Amino acid sequence: MAWTEDRVEILTKLWAEGLSASQIAKQLGGVTRNAVIGKVHRLGLSGRAKPSRPKKATNVRAATPRKRATASKPRTPRAVSKPSAPAAPPPPPPIEAKPLPNGEYATIMTIRDHMCKWPIGDPVASDFRFCGRKIKQGEPYCDAHCNVAYQPSRRRGSGQKTLPPRRPTRYIT
Repeated sequence: MAWTEDRVEILTKLWAEGLSASQIAKQLGGVTRNAVIGKVHRLGLSGRAKPSRPKKATNVRAATPRKRATASKPRTPRAVSKPSAPAAPPPPPPIEAKPLPNGEYATIMTIRDHMCKWPIGDPVASDFRFCGRKIKQGEPYCDAHCNVAYQPSRRRGSGQKTLPPRRPTRYIT
């Protein structure tokens, strides 16, 4: 189907009237909604009347004023809760790794299930190691690193969005 001058003129008129691309495609015949949208963009048509949508039959009933209770208790202002002081930040985790009994540090080759797997340093550097301290039960890290890795969630209802705590990626041992 080629866009003749007559069809382009009809398209422009219907677009200005606010018909949808699907409605225009039906009226033109032999053209898809996407073809209409593409031609509209190529022609640079932008100004439109409000889009025509099929009117829904709604059952509107007259608004009746509601009766208010006249004998009610006077309202007392709600107590505004003051935000509590921010909790003291957890102590910083140990910076240095714990040496193994042989004096070396835990590496990817020597780390075991009972050892903290918190990485220390740059993985591509020769001095990269793991914390190596005793882990917290059921966690991959020691107590100090668990406090850093798992932040407690805030109480719901405080008006702030809370995200679930993130669990860091576990290293394969």
